[in-house]
Amino acid sequence: MQAKRPKARTKRPAAFNLQVEFDRETDGRWIADIAALPGVTVYGRTRKEALTAVEALALRVIADRLEHGEAVPGEVRVSFAA
Repeated sequence: MQAKRPKARTKRPAAFNLQVEFDRETDGRWIADIAALPGVTVYGRTRKEALTAVEALALRVIADRLEHGEAVPGEVRVSFAA
């Protein structure tokens, strides 16, 4: 009887952190952007509103990419840094 070989372990990629960058328009609106996800840019009346909206949009983009078999920036464990 032949000894069983241990299964090769695949290295799991590190979780990715999505850095949120903010800017403010001259009319007072806040812009929130995530450079790691092109096109994920939103406006908000407040900084908090912009952060909430950009997080939601980022999750939608990631979900869409996963659904269509497209690449995401890392393992799907998401945290936001602002």
